[in-house]
Amino acid sequence: MRLCHSNHPLSLRPLLDLPGIQWWPFSRRGTVPLPSHRLPHRHVTTESPASQPGGQGLVEVLGQSYPRDDYTNVTAKILSKVGRNLHNQAYHPLWLIKERIKAYFYESYTGRWGKRLFSVYDNLSPVVTVEQNFDSLLTPLDHASRNKGDNYYLNRGVMLRAHTSAHQRDLVRCGLDAFLVAGDVYRRDEIDATHYPVFHQMEGVRLFSEHELFASVKHGEDLRLFELGGRRTAEKQEMHTLEAVKLVEFNLKQALTRLIRHLFGEDLEVRWVDCSFPFTHPSFEMEVNFQGRWLEVLGCGVMEQRLVQSAGADNKIGWAFGLGLERLAMVLYGIPDIRLFWSQDERFLRQFRLPHINDPVSFQPLSKYPPLMNDISFWIPADGFTANDFYDLVRTIGSDLVEEVSLVDQFTHPKTKKVSHCYRITYRHMERTLTQEEVRVVHRAIEEAAERELGIQGRF
Repeated sequence: MRLCHSNHPLSLRPLLDLPGIQWWPFSRRGTVPLPSHRLPHRHVTTESPASQPGGQGLVEVLGQSYPRDDYTNVTAKILSKVGRNLHNQAYHPLWLIKERIKAYFYESYTGRWGKRLFSVYDNLSPVVTVEQNFDSLLTPLDHASRNKGDNYYLNRGVMLRAHTSAHQRDLVRCGLDAFLVAGDVYRRDEIDATHYPVFHQMEGVRLFSEHELFASVKHGEDLRLFELGGRRTAEKQEMHTLEAVKLVEFNLKQALTRLIRHLFGEDLEVRWVDCSFPFTHPSFEMEVNFQGRWLEVLGCGVMEQRLVQSAGADNKIGWAFGLGLERLAMVLYGIPDIRLFWSQDERFLRQFRLPHINDPVSFQPLSKYPPLMNDISFWIPADGFTANDFYDLVRTIGSDLVEEVSLVDQFTHPKTKKVSHCYRITYRHMERTLTQEEVRVVHRAIEEAAERELGIQGRF
């Protein structure tokens, strides 16, 4: 592997010495060093979303300070999750899934003398530049995924990564042809049993030289990766030969089908669905028939050649995939609520202390404590309202006491044309019964913060 030359070299930690056991959308500019410690888990408070560590003008993350500006929207509650690294916590269900995927690639892909082909990076900083997160992956400037309402920005130039693909071009630029990346990612989203503002992804990249791709093909010496004067079709990019793309596509689908059957079982029914991503073409999603229903488990495709070329691998073609670790763990282990992954309750954690990572385990539910539901109604401001802003505020104040937030009613006043929303907030503690009195304290804090921070007019 050639060394990555830079004034500020990328900090990488390949984990090749460990036992063998919703994705994607980066530049070398602004590479952030790896954390040397983990932040402590902070308790739930009813702080305002505007409350930020590091002083009025700075946001502090993993020992680094970043100036705030009009784009800063990351909250102290979200920052308290940075550095927890659940995917690296031994015998956590997310760690189990990660290790099983690593084991598959370690055992299935070896080079000369049995050397592992894939390297693994699972401790890269989640603080990235906007260029890393979007521009390097060819995401258009007007693409919806860039919205401030959907991401956590430290300022206009720096953010918490929205996908592990934010490191993709840097790793290719450092000379890597086959690697896996796992880590925590951050997105502002709705609140329910399957959505959480912090979740974990794992992705893989594999690049092929002309010799590698055609080595096992009869008369492969006559085949080429690229062509001049080609055109872009549904099947290929303009610079790729059809033969090269079909071989890469076959290799990709074969690798992922074997991976998913390794996780779910050999008899699993799999199907492929054509889709679209800014950074791959053609692109696909895999669905599996699990317990009688089709479930989307990953996205993948042939890497856009412009991305590969920008990383200095002009003479290679490759594939990439990405998957959500929570999605796989919830299905494989029967975990019903995504908040459970953040639980420190021994009744949850000890269920996954297995003698071997491939041993079967079926989650035994903790006592289901009763929910408490409180509604909040308000007139939304005339200059605009984003539901994700409200969800983030609720999550900031209510933290993991909040199980779900749902819009139950909308009303437009016939004379004033003012619009009213009514949201139902479901509170449920994972480890004990809540009282209406303590829930009301949190709920009132949400009401006050919503008026103060979002400019709504309460109807409570």
